[in-house]
Amino acid sequence: MTTTAELRHTAVEPIRQTIDINRLGPHIGAEVSGIEIASASDNQIADIRAALVEHKVLVLHDQHIDDAEHIAFARRLGEVTTGHPVWDSGDVPDEVYSLDSTLDGFADTWHTDVTFMARPPAASILRPLILPSLGGDTNWADGEAAYASLSSPLQRLADELFALHDGTREFGYYLRHRRGGQGNEWDGGRVTDLEPVRHPVVRVHPESGRKTLFVNPGFTSHIEGVSDAESRGLLDAFYAHITKPEHIVRHRWQLGDVVLWDNRSTLHYANRDYTERRRMHRVTLRGDIPVGV
Repeated sequence: MTTTAELRHTAVEPIRQTIDINRLGPHIGAEVSGIEIASASDNQIADIRAALVEHKVLVLHDQHIDDAEHIAFARRLGEVTTGHPVWDSGDVPDEVYSLDSTLDGFADTWHTDVTFMARPPAASILRPLILPSLGGDTNWADGEAAYASLSSPLQRLADELFALHDGTREFGYYLRHRRGGQGNEWDGGRVTDLEPVRHPVVRVHPESGRKTLFVNPGFTSHIEGVSDAESRGLLDAFYAHITKPEHIVRHRWQLGDVVLWDNRSTLHYANRDYTERRRMHRVTLRGDIPVGV
């Protein structure tokens, strides 16, 4: 016989809410449904975190949120950073980085977000505000699958290498001349210069333990300890391998989309094939100092 106390206990037992995951490829990308960002349960947030590490890029549709909800969602996933170490996005919250094509806000170079800082973001969360009628897709490349499919001799070589990452080419002039050498707060300090930082060419993911090629054409300047010619040859080989079609997933944006990606294991590229305005808002999560093999 069931007692009143047992019934009461049963009634308050938490029921785990799950998310539906539809994989987009064998290694990278998944569409997530069965979740509303603004009212997600703690279990769903935990599932999103786990899915992000596993699938690296998550696409959520029909999430019509504002900046405050965007930031609140990010805070449930981790510690939120300033929107960008250098760029002033104008009349938006400090946690938001606004990419507006009318203000030269393009991202048409393969890159991993903010690797020119000692502690790059762990993850990025992006949503569109204004979209062109055609074009403007975003592509992500899988650094983990790329490393796993390298030949064993190249893996062993890459394991031993370190590279310098430098944001000067992209943001140096802007920091000095547009912001007077006073960037934003990042990782506990004000950014006043963009000294190159040293990261391993092969990064070990702090959660999964898997290895990824952690170099990108946007911010990696050269490989340490080799000649300029050797550095160019090695980086060109790594970039060509990372961006092979079988390592890439591509997303065609719709208003209401929210896309999350693991910045520790991916590169991305936004197609600049449109003539109308495109405006996106991004929020990033604080990451770890990259650790090599």
